[in-house]
Amino acid sequence: MTSILTNTSAMSALQTLRGIGTSLAETQDRVSSGYRVGAAEDNVAYWSISTTMNSDNKAINAASDALGVGAAKVDTAYAAMESAIDVVDEIKAKLVTATEESTDKEQINLEVEKLQEQLSSIAQAASFSGENWMVATDTASNTVVVDGFIRNSDGTVKVTTAEFQVASYAMFGTIVDGVGQDGILGSVMDITLTSISTTGEIQGFLNQVELALSKLTDSGAALGALITRIDLQDEFAATLSDAIETGVSRLVDADMEEESAKLSALQTQQQLAIQSLSIANTSSQNILTLFQG
Repeated sequence: MTSILTNTSAMSALQTLRGIGTSLAETQDRVSSGYRVGAAEDNVAYWSISTTMNSDNKAINAASDALGVGAAKVDTAYAAMESAIDVVDEIKAKLVTATEESTDKEQINLEVEKLQEQLSSIAQAASFSGENWMVATDTASNTVVVDGFIRNSDGTVKVTTAEFQVASYAMFGTIVDGVGQDGILGSVMDITLTSISTTGEIQGFLNQVELALSKLTDSGAALGALITRIDLQDEFAATLSDAIETGVSRLVDADMEEESAKLSALQTQQQLAIQSLSIANTSSQNILTLFQG
């Protein structure tokens, strides 16, 4: 039956066209944004996971940036430690020379004093971003370097740190009027040679220097271990960040090849639906021929 009041064919064609239009709009949005899940309404579970992981990834990158600052502090302290070891080695050599009775011990002492001044200068210069790990009074007794960000299984988060014991490894406890005091090198700064210094006194100075060198070596080893940890953590953070980005991408990114093919198909379907609607609308007009005579 054909009715001039209700065109069921046109209604059906219109409904089909509306459905195709909705699908076409969704596909165009995916193509333009690159996301399959761009909002919570697209997929609540995937959107929630991706939002949390993206937030964690930003925190990991921030921790990596902080790690770079920490690495600079450690590198500065390590450079100072290496230089100090070289200077103390020179003092040791001067003391060995002074054991020879025919040497001018006062002249050697002038050289030692210059080397001691150099040690103080090295310690003062070993500062980065307002922190000096080589002078204990210039920073906290134990300083930390941010090296990571983790999310625990219970959902809580934590910033991880690496510690360096400044109080134990600093070259000097303090610097007064440009002269280093206390700390690892405090005893080295007390060395003074005179023309009447005995072999026994010089041997005592050598023992002090040797003990200081041993402590400097321990301090350098601690800094070296910290550098290794920072390097490994930095590499891991970069790998972890890439893994998170890849995982999130699999959840929310659109497959552009698939969406492109779907877009072309929907555009063709839309054209056919428009043609079908046009045919359905013209079919009712054919009734007019029945009344023409």
